[in-house]
Amino acid sequence: MLFSGVSVVTNISTYRFAELTGLKELRENLIADCKAWGLKGTILLSTEGINLFVAGAAESIDLLLAKLRGVPGLEGLEPKISLSDDQPFNRMLVRLKKEIISFGMESIRPANYTSPKIPAAELKRWLDEGRPVTLLDTRNDYEVKLGTFKGAIIPNINTFREFPEAVRKLPEALKDQPVVMFCTGGIRCEKAGPFMENEGFRNIYQLDGGILKYFEECGSDHYDGECFVFDQRVGVDPGLRESGYAVCFACQAPLDAADQEDPRHVEGVSCPHCFVSEPARMAERIVQLHEAIARVSNPLPGSVALENRRPVNIPAALDGRTLLEALIELFPQVFPTEWEARCEAGRFENYGGSVRGKDHVVRGGERVVQIFPPDVEPPVCADIQVLHEDEAILVVRKPAPLPMHASGRFHRNTLQHILNGVYAPKYPRPVHRLDANTTGLVVFARTRHFCRLLQRQFLEGAVDKRYLVRALGHPAQDVFFSEAPISAEPDVMGTRGIDELDGLPSRTDFQVIERCADGTTLIEAKLETGRTNQIRVHLWQLGHPVVGDPAYLPDHRVGGTQTLDPEAPPLQLHAWKLSFQHPRTGAVMNFETERPDWSRPTA
Repeated sequence: MLFSGVSVVTNISTYRFAELTGLKELRENLIADCKAWGLKGTILLSTEGINLFVAGAAESIDLLLAKLRGVPGLEGLEPKISLSDDQPFNRMLVRLKKEIISFGMESIRPANYTSPKIPAAELKRWLDEGRPVTLLDTRNDYEVKLGTFKGAIIPNINTFREFPEAVRKLPEALKDQPVVMFCTGGIRCEKAGPFMENEGFRNIYQLDGGILKYFEECGSDHYDGECFVFDQRVGVDPGLRESGYAVCFACQAPLDAADQEDPRHVEGVSCPHCFVSEPARMAERIVQLHEAIARVSNPLPGSVALENRRPVNIPAALDGRTLLEALIELFPQVFPTEWEARCEAGRFENYGGSVRGKDHVVRGGERVVQIFPPDVEPPVCADIQVLHEDEAILVVRKPAPLPMHASGRFHRNTLQHILNGVYAPKYPRPVHRLDANTTGLVVFARTRHFCRLLQRQFLEGAVDKRYLVRALGHPAQDVFFSEAPISAEPDVMGTRGIDELDGLPSRTDFQVIERCADGTTLIEAKLETGRTNQIRVHLWQLGHPVVGDPAYLPDHRVGGTQTLDPEAPPLQLHAWKLSFQHPRTGAVMNFETERPDWSRPTA
């Protein structure tokens, strides 16, 4: 068909409720024929009938209608026809569905009964005469945005399945008044009418052929705007001409020219009607993350006795040594006799499963696996709070006691293991660490690349890290510091090297916040370096150990406990503030947690 010198596409939409059988065979035949005829669109088949939107050459449309009218029950199929310059569909789909229009009420069977229909011309005459009639739009919100009858009741529904509940909220007085329902082509009203009658509405009509038929016969009288259609035309005006609207992929809302130019319109993602700001999206993600953390940590992963495996990496400096010698060198805090006993018990394997004994000669870069027999791990606090999450970083408030990673008796009752369970298989990477007894801010990176960028900031001293700490005693100065070197060797919990030349350079700046009547002092600590247990060791060396510290005791004594029980008085050390550059955007990120109860002013 030719029109105004260009090829014109014929668009048809129609439906019919009928008891259909042999749907699989019918579907295969329709797919083959429609593709052969060059048609595109969607045909829905169900035991309750047919619903279709199809476009193509007029001759091909005639062939399709002839085929469908040959199906028992579809003899009277009559489509609504409109024309467009372009094919509004991308492909041809024929689908089998439980319902041709989803309503969720099996008792409603339009093939057996529908409410009385009112022709378009008759409704126009009623409205012209000013007859008392209520118009009820049965369509979804996004369809109504494009246009509706003047004065119509809008039920404010997102899907047709919400229509029954919306009907139950209508004023009781409407049950005795004439109510004319309408939708795009009439199909929804076929189900909505009988339902409303079941709900006690005694004077129900449905607009025959819907809005499209009304446009065809009556134009724009008593109607504001256009009609939403379910193809790439999006909307048609009362002359059944294609409008300039687009449709949002996310929420299906029709978009006029201003909507399409709005910066909140990102094609395929959002529009002004459904746009959600990044802070709001993050808030939604954080709620979901907290739910996932609760699932992973309740019960605690380590509360079930399971075998655990932990890798041991052999550095190049130990190449050629025996496995026993390497273990003693790498982990001097464990007695040599204990390592020997573990080797003799066959608790070391390579990644192929072969046992490695104490006399096995290791090579630089080799990785052996230490096997831990099944055991229940000590309890921890898993009240992990997510403060920020985006594509590059994750910032959490770590509770205590909770080890960051596997160590000692802790394998699965760790922050890393819990977060791995939440984010699997893309595990977050810790950028820095807090000890098990310290609470506060911890940063993770979402990828290896972002982790390297963030760790560089920590190594270069570009990160501002501030802690709250309550220490025993009253320091003489309000502002003071410690530059006592701290050993990286773990044989005396990091204390070897204090006041010695072999310790690593370290500095912590301290500022008194409050000297308390109970003989303690609330202090802000600022890290210039990041050695193991640095704040605790420096205050211990200055004669003001941290309140609740089980390891660094008064009078320069060292305790034997490293990780506290959840019921024990807390270590009063909290990672309070953190400032760094975002690894992707370069923006300065500032984080601050609420102060713990023990750090609140006493005055």
